[in-house]
Amino acid sequence: MHGPGFLSIWFFIGVLLTAYGVLILGSGLWELVSPPATHTVLENLHTPIWWGAILLLIGLVYFIRFYPKKTRK
Repeated sequence: MHGPGFLSIWFFIGVLLTAYGVLILGSGLWELVSPPATHTVLENLHTPIWWGAILLLIGLVYFIRFYPKKTRK
């Protein structure tokens, strides 16, 4: 189902992964600046920062790779 007017599903997956990555990375950076009242055992690993950065990177790769291009005929 490729043709003019069709968008790849991977483009939308890239948009979603990028949005989730920005949100999770932002919350992780906020936790770094303003630590929560309750502490967890592995808090020093800063998991939201790593996970958000990975999602953001993967999302941008998909977004750029499958960005709809205009073709000339």
